[in-house]
Amino acid sequence: MMRLGTLFARGEAVFSEASSRDAGSIAALHASSFRRGWSEQEIEALLADRHVFAHRATYGSKLAGFIMSRLVEDEAEILSVAVARANQGKGLARGLLDLHLRRAAGLGARTVFLEVDEHNAPAFRLYNNAGFIEVARRPNYYPNAAGPAATALVLRRDLV
Repeated sequence: MMRLGTLFARGEAVFSEASSRDAGSIAALHASSFRRGWSEQEIEALLADRHVFAHRATYGSKLAGFIMSRLVEDEAEILSVAVARANQGKGLARGLLDLHLRRAAGLGARTVFLEVDEHNAPAFRLYNNAGFIEVARRPNYYPNAAGPAATALVLRRDLV
């Protein structure tokens, strides 16, 4: 019990499974992180889906980041990852990704896929450092109000 108190005293993030109770805060973070945020109802529906699993990073009761995936058979697809701007650069995305990949493997995933905007260098670096490799490109995938649509890089990581 003392260790848990020390953890909170230092202000370290706590990583845990996300649930439907987190839908509102995940939707708010998603909306502030992406051009087209998902609604609370969309997040709730995803979290209610038996094929979807998610993790969160919190400071106290405040959501600092999340990651969400869909698992079908032995393939997982990371649907979304976001870390609040105020908490970026603290290793939360890496911590969430590591925990999430271990959980995916525990659920039977042999391969994990995701898509990332070609211009999102921090995200690409995160995934590259975690062992993901580019396997395809989807031109004109991400709309861009300031210019042409960006290409989505399709990344893959084998877990076994």
